[in-house]
Amino acid sequence: MCEACPVIDWAENLPTIRSFTARRVNADMNDLIVWFDRYERSQKELVGGKNASLGEMMVAKLPVPPGFALTIDGYQQIWRDKALVDEVNVLLQGIDHADFAANMRTSDQIRAAIESVAVPEAVVAAVSEAYASLCAHCDVDDVPVAVRSSATAEDQPDASFAGQQDTFLWVRGADAVVEHVRKCWSSLFTDRAIAYRHQMGYLHQGISMSVGIQKMVDPVASGVAFTINPTNGDRTQVAIDASWGLGEAVVSGEVTPDNFLIDKVLQEIAVREISSKEVEYRLTESGVVKKLPVPDDRKSEPCLTDNEVKAVAQLARRAEKHYGCPQDVEWAIDRHLPEGENVVMLQSRPETVWSQKPRASVSKGGGDFMSSIVTTLVSPLHTRNQQAAAAETTSST
Repeated sequence: MCEACPVIDWAENLPTIRSFTARRVNADMNDLIVWFDRYERSQKELVGGKNASLGEMMVAKLPVPPGFALTIDGYQQIWRDKALVDEVNVLLQGIDHADFAANMRTSDQIRAAIESVAVPEAVVAAVSEAYASLCAHCDVDDVPVAVRSSATAEDQPDASFAGQQDTFLWVRGADAVVEHVRKCWSSLFTDRAIAYRHQMGYLHQGISMSVGIQKMVDPVASGVAFTINPTNGDRTQVAIDASWGLGEAVVSGEVTPDNFLIDKVLQEIAVREISSKEVEYRLTESGVVKKLPVPDDRKSEPCLTDNEVKAVAQLARRAEKHYGCPQDVEWAIDRHLPEGENVVMLQSRPETVWSQKPRASVSKGGGDFMSSIVTTLVSPLHTRNQQAAAAETTSST
């Protein structure tokens, strides 16, 4: 029993939650939906940190794949179910934070309880309608999307909640999207998230979950770009790591990425290190992401052309200019877009290591820029069970 943990009394907060969500849903079903290209900064508390970032980038005319966010109102509606509230409270009260194996079992029980509750009809209708609009916009009947967790606590100044919730990739069809929305909601109670909130003193009911639904990118190559050299803090350079296909092979350590250093002033490639890339993760004709061997003629070839390297660097610099500070940018080369328009941005975050330090004059840099690609659409692929492996691909967000 966790005597140090107070009872998580969601029931105490339900009148406020019920009134808030009912008012929005009754006013207009689409109040549950925020399209990224119509995002306003006043909506950040409704869509969480990740979705707010996507909306900010799209409004700034950065090349972000289209999509929309289901606001936290949808998540809050499930806590109107008193039986669910009581069951989750009992499970949370029984946690012994020193027993990691037991905590994992408790997390599984809480997630199963949340995923057993019917998704509210208003949420089903809003998500289905918005997904149909996205399909029409993309001119695809069942456009594949990423269903991405976006918690309201991701950008707290005293804590980092990133990587604790799930994102599901290559989801097709309105029913599947709704089902994976519920899985994103339940991922607010991963064992890691529960333990971290306990450690940091955050109440479970103080954090809500928005969910982003975004058109998938089918990347020829993908990676990360820093608008500051992460090995030495040189702000005159853009550092790029790149690999074939999705970024799982890099994150898992199965390949060493190609590395490039680009001079911001001259806009020329100052350093390039091309690695032998033995495997790649890519979408197959059956619609499933698989790890496949890289053909011999591509193993030791750069996964980016010089023009693509420069285009990635320019995109990263645009993000840096927009946000006013060094950025950590996730990007991909979309195989379905024409050359010159095929570099898309998946995420951009402030660089938090060197940019926090006093500036120093650095004349030259190089080397291994990073050990892994940060989690998002090009993040590690995993599944919650083997049976679901062929149907869905997931990653932590």
